[in-house]
Amino acid sequence: MGTSVGSGALTLRQAVLTAAVLEFLGALLMGKHVTSTMQKGILVANVFQGKDTLLLAGLLSSLAAAGTWLHVTSYYGLPVSTTHCIIGSMVGFGIIYGGRDAVFWGSLARVTSSWVISPVIGEAVSFLVYKCIRRFVYSAPNPGQAAAAAAPIAVFIGVTGISFVAFPLRKILSVAIVQALALGTVGAFLFDRIIRKQLGHLLVKSSSTQSDPKGDSIHQKNVGFLADVAGPTGTQLEIVYKVFGYMQVLSACFMSFAHGGNDVANAIGLMMWGYRVIATIGNKITELTPTRGFAAEFAAASVVMFASNLGLPISATHTLVGAVMGVGFARGLNSVRAETVREIVTSWAVTIPVSAVLAIMYTWILNRLLSYVL
Repeated sequence: MGTSVGSGALTLRQAVLTAAVLEFLGALLMGKHVTSTMQKGILVANVFQGKDTLLLAGLLSSLAAAGTWLHVTSYYGLPVSTTHCIIGSMVGFGIIYGGRDAVFWGSLARVTSSWVISPVIGEAVSFLVYKCIRRFVYSAPNPGQAAAAAAPIAVFIGVTGISFVAFPLRKILSVAIVQALALGTVGAFLFDRIIRKQLGHLLVKSSSTQSDPKGDSIHQKNVGFLADVAGPTGTQLEIVYKVFGYMQVLSACFMSFAHGGNDVANAIGLMMWGYRVIATIGNKITELTPTRGFAAEFAAASVVMFASNLGLPISATHTLVGAVMGVGFARGLNSVRAETVREIVTSWAVTIPVSAVLAIMYTWILNRLLSYVL
């Protein structure tokens, strides 16, 4: 939700309420794939056979260790990954108390490689999406009309993708394809009607302010407005931002749904420390507008949803940060705040070892307590 709040498309209260619904639906409809990986793909439970107390202490300590580090980093507004924390904790416990054979190294390698790949892919996809917006919307003769025409296409792609991977009928390929296309078409049609109804008077007005052959209309004469390009102002820019404001509400829902499907258990944290992380992602990496925020959210959500369908517990946080950097780089290298990126990457680097050490310490303490009790 950081990009939506940062660009002004949603208030913090609206973001929390929207996430509460969509994160739950994502966890309900898609969460089983990643949950299965976390349950069976990290630790070799047979290694702890006959050591039930130790295993219980280790798993509880892994949760406590991840929670401890997440509280610390979230308090300081650092967008670290819940997935990193819990896997780092489990691996730390497994190696120290079960030995090398206690970890599924092949599965762990697949998961950890996705942590590096996902932000890079998110960055690349958001870069391309934003470049397309600049090319086909901002550079169009009538950017407002171009935005209104492009929005239903993006809605069709997003709704079709969600429908295809999320609903049970996807197991029957032909039915899943027809269902997804049908829902995507309905979504695009309804969104187009909403846009035309809400912005009809502005769209009509924009048609009367078309550029002359020399590009001397009012929306071409701006003096460096902090927009995405030195092009549309006035009515044109108002339409573009309003259209993508609506689009970003949908992309925020898309991202929440995808996040719920990948990080099943942590949706409630938006209500406690989430606003601090939202401030970092929404304001401190690069300056966001509705178009930039949409590009970042749409890209990140697509990557996370695809990974969730494969059962890969990637970092939705890392992917979104990469996507936000992507739209910043699309405007130029100086548009991304290097100091913020360094702080974020440093927090990522220390997350796994810190979580592992905390889990080891907590396991030692809890195992001794349980031994006395049991």
